[in-house]
Amino acid sequence: MSSKLFVGSLPGSFDNKKLKEIFEKYGVVLSAKVVTDRISHKSKGFGFVEMQSSSEAYSAVKALHEFKIDGKSITVNEAR
Repeated sequence: MSSKLFVGSLPGSFDNKKLKEIFEKYGVVLSAKVVTDRISHKSKGFGFVEMQSSSEAYSAVKALHEFKIDGKSITVNEAR
């Protein structure tokens, strides 16, 4: 498994800091980026997280895939 993860169905209020905080519970986060619209700068509802190791990434996927945030399940899987 790669150490780079795709995170989908994020709440619109999520920013890079919040995304990183959630994943830090499962290992060292090298980067966390919520993708935003270039003009409005609003979240597009997805992002990417890079963990230090593939084992940490695997732990994060197992724990956070379909995890509920603000009543909505997020998706977490290996980035393609």
